[in-house]
Amino acid sequence: MISLTVILQAVASMAIAKMGAGIGAGLAVIGAGIGIGNIGGGAVQAIARQPEAIGDIRSNMIIAAALVEGVAFFAIVVCLLILFV
Repeated sequence: MISLTVILQAVASMAIAKMGAGIGAGLAVIGAGIGIGNIGGGAVQAIARQPEAIGDIRSNMIIAAALVEGVAFFAIVVCLLILFV
């Protein structure tokens, strides 16, 4: 039985894997942009409904946006590793 590492090494040497890494990095950035846009839009709506809770909403929005950015950076790093390794 062929192990997963042998398959990954064979695929990583092909040009299509490099194209896939570029597409994956692009999708990660697009997904992060959409996610942060949804977070910001939801926060603005929440602030419009309850202006007295602006501090709590802002801090939760910043934490959620940081988590989305962290996942996007992780995905980009994985794509770059596929591209250059």
